[in-house]
Amino acid sequence: MMTKQLLVAGVDTSTQSCKVRVTDAITGELVRFGQAKHPDGTSIDPGQWWHAFLEAAQQAGGLDDVSAIAVGGQQHGMVLLDEQGRVIRDALLWNDTRSAPQAQSLIKTMGEPAVTAMEAASGVKTGDASDKVMLRGKQRWVQAVGSSPVASYTLTKVAWVAENEPDNARRIAAICLPHDWLSWRIAGYGPVEAGQDAHLDALFTDRSDASGTSYYDAANNRYRRDLLAMALAPAYGTHATIGDDLAVNAPDDAETHANRLTLPVALAPNAAAPVQASSTIAGSKVDGGCLIGPGGGDNAMAALGLSMNIGDISVSLGTSGVAAAIAENPVYDMTGAISGFADCTGHYLPLTCTINGSRILDAGRHALGVNYDELADLAFASTPGAGGITLVPYFDGERTTNRPDDKARLEGLTLANTTRENLARAFVEGLLCSQRDCIELVRSLGTRIDRILLIGDGAKSKAVRTLAPAVFGMPVTRPATDEYVAIGAARQAAWVLSGTPEPPSWPITIVGTDNADPTPEVYEAYVKVRG
Repeated sequence: MMTKQLLVAGVDTSTQSCKVRVTDAITGELVRFGQAKHPDGTSIDPGQWWHAFLEAAQQAGGLDDVSAIAVGGQQHGMVLLDEQGRVIRDALLWNDTRSAPQAQSLIKTMGEPAVTAMEAASGVKTGDASDKVMLRGKQRWVQAVGSSPVASYTLTKVAWVAENEPDNARRIAAICLPHDWLSWRIAGYGPVEAGQDAHLDALFTDRSDASGTSYYDAANNRYRRDLLAMALAPAYGTHATIGDDLAVNAPDDAETHANRLTLPVALAPNAAAPVQASSTIAGSKVDGGCLIGPGGGDNAMAALGLSMNIGDISVSLGTSGVAAAIAENPVYDMTGAISGFADCTGHYLPLTCTINGSRILDAGRHALGVNYDELADLAFASTPGAGGITLVPYFDGERTTNRPDDKARLEGLTLANTTRENLARAFVEGLLCSQRDCIELVRSLGTRIDRILLIGDGAKSKAVRTLAPAVFGMPVTRPATDEYVAIGAARQAAWVLSGTPEPPSWPITIVGTDNADPTPEVYEAYVKVRG
């Protein structure tokens, strides 16, 4: 007798598109798949995400037979809702940088008191009054929520709205993230007429995505509404200050507003979210309907899709480079270079990002007039260290290490070593050394690193695959190219469905593990040159 297949769905609502992966809940095997494009831009009507989801779900054969669903999404995007659950203004996405001045202002405000009573009592050393205010501010933000604000993070966008659109700011009844909003809609909720209950209290999220807002403390599983009050204060023509306990003293109006805001409930990793009884988006042919998981941020969902555990770090090479590790305990980087995010399983996801990723290889190809394979062949014809040439690959400035106004440069050129082979090698090694910086930053904070997973389009480069283990100083594992955010969301859905303490064990296809003799001298020369 044939047993009916148990199906779950994972949704990836990314910057570019929505992907729906219908998956066998037991084996993790792909059953059906759909995808629909999102509009370009950094300020988007969330309604476009809803339409893309419906189209992608239709392409995937519908969701009537799906027993559980979860959503992974782009982090940090700000979705503002009024009391009727209507979107107040277009969502500002992670890549919208208009709030950079507000990020700096939030850091400055946090750093203005020289030494607080709490710091003095706890022995935390933030320096004396002569220290730079911005450095103190970054350290205090890290203490408060694990990361220091940058323009990507949600709180800075709230502050921008408060300063530039105060009428909109005063209308805010709820703040959520892209994956929160889409999950809420899938659960059957949405805007209502005046006087009706929009069920904003049914909004839900998870620790991973909430930890990227700058107003959620993942280590203590709590929202910092006083930090929201700080961001909202300009909408009332006032300013906030920092008290002796690193809490924010905000004027009454801003504090009252922040305290009455609805914020999504941060669910446990395998908890089911509330579903509107009338919802027919998914599971209409399933006894008991469709369960909805808490979802998560895209990087954390990708880690879940890769079945990463404590001791694993992924290096993703796309337009940018992202190194993310699974850590058992919270990670606090007082320089602000590492984001102290949470993961989707109850652990933590220290993450660091470079602006310059695989585009470094493209720059090398264009300079030498070669394709990827030819670039690799030239690099292999050189030797470790590129004959003494080192590329510092900060073409568009850099975030890790923090050099926003820097430029790329080649060091160590002589008439003898300036060859196409050495230049090709220098470009490849420059890319890998910049990612080694990220790995070493994570390791320096006590995070265990036993395995490196290399993913992203840059991992397709033969030169990267071959030289990475030498520059990183340890073997490099290459999973097959796949939709790991959608896989992670589907795996979470299966976890919610199973009710087990741990997520289901799904096989991951490993293309290979690359080994090479370590070349520590390459990274040492790079560190010396970049300073």
